[in-house]
Amino acid sequence: MDNHINYIEFKTHDLDKIKRFYSAVFNWQFTDYGPNYTAFQNSGLEGGFEVTEESITNGALVVLYHQDLRTTLNKIEEHGGTIVQDIFEFPGGKRFHFTDPSGNELAVWSDKE
Repeated sequence: MDNHINYIEFKTHDLDKIKRFYSAVFNWQFTDYGPNYTAFQNSGLEGGFEVTEESITNGALVVLYHQDLRTTLNKIEEHGGTIVQDIFEFPGGKRFHFTDPSGNELAVWSDKE
């Protein structure tokens, strides 16, 4: 639809590592398009990862939803992610921020916990 977010693209230094992380933590599926790009599905919004040699600077905060914040936080740490802001309350729910193995910062929120 016009004016709706349609795709999100991230940078990575290691496609295999980033695919293992998002597959294990969030059950995302991937389609490779050559050695330097993979697209992801089963995330609620489609997107992709592109290999870069440059330093990765995140320009947008992508917020994911999950009913069980504590379990998701633990899975992120177990699979090589880093919690950069522990669970905190905000109007409408709670969330936390993490970085994935490539340094992309994202958040997970819930209105259930």
